[in-house]
Amino acid sequence: MQPLFINWDVNPEILSLGGFSLRYYGLLFALAFILGYKIEEKMFKSENLPPEWLNKLWIYVAVATIIGARLGHCLFYDWAYYREHLLQIILPFNTTNGFRFTGFQGLASHGAAIGIIAGLWYYSRKISKRSIWWILDRAVVPVALAGFFIRTGNLMNSEIIGLPTDLPWGFRFVNAHGVTDPLLPRHPSQLYEAICYLASFGILLYLYWRTRAREREGLLLGTFLLLVFTCRFLVEFLKENQEAFEDALPLNMGQLLSIPFILAGIILITRAARRARGKR
Repeated sequence: MQPLFINWDVNPEILSLGGFSLRYYGLLFALAFILGYKIEEKMFKSENLPPEWLNKLWIYVAVATIIGARLGHCLFYDWAYYREHLLQIILPFNTTNGFRFTGFQGLASHGAAIGIIAGLWYYSRKISKRSIWWILDRAVVPVALAGFFIRTGNLMNSEIIGLPTDLPWGFRFVNAHGVTDPLLPRHPSQLYEAICYLASFGILLYLYWRTRAREREGLLLGTFLLLVFTCRFLVEFLKENQEAFEDALPLNMGQLLSIPFILAGIILITRAARRARGKR
């Protein structure tokens, strides 16, 4: 009888030249921005918005995402280490044993969410001169797709792995680090999240193009927050904790950080629904 598991033995590096390596994670991260730009471009054209708004928007989103995700990881998950190695927060390479380009391997989605909100608040004040809800409603559509690519990148890195399972689609993460038994079949939690985010993207895309959701301030943003972070909260039950201190918590850090976003999503959807009823 064939064993019921998937042997996941993927090298996260596509190629390596000297101190530089091209990884699937970085490639997928870049692809998320390229496709996100194309999606946003089509949305802006449909609303006859100035092209320069789009170019500046994506610069703001890219910078805010990277800064927020990096700081989120360092502050929320591994501050005990980074408070002693502050330069490693901002440097994409390691010089401990010679020079090696690593990229920013520690990134947190909750930090990215906070960074994007902060960046788009500044964008709305300086560029569009419109309500922050207006730009957030349009930005979250491609952001949901980006979540799919990033979690796929985590799968290629064999990181953020799930708890042991005897289900037939369990993955043996052969190259996982910091795991006592990497040959034990585990939930592919990265894949679970990636599928949820792709489904969330499909729902948001439908709401934007096929309904009047984009005219109801905060509705698309609220839907994004509710779908994405409810998924994140639930999948965390099937994940290994990323840091040791989480073992002592009733809910892990990912779940605790998701709760405010879920509540915000419910509030925004309720607010948009009340306003729609008031206009009838």
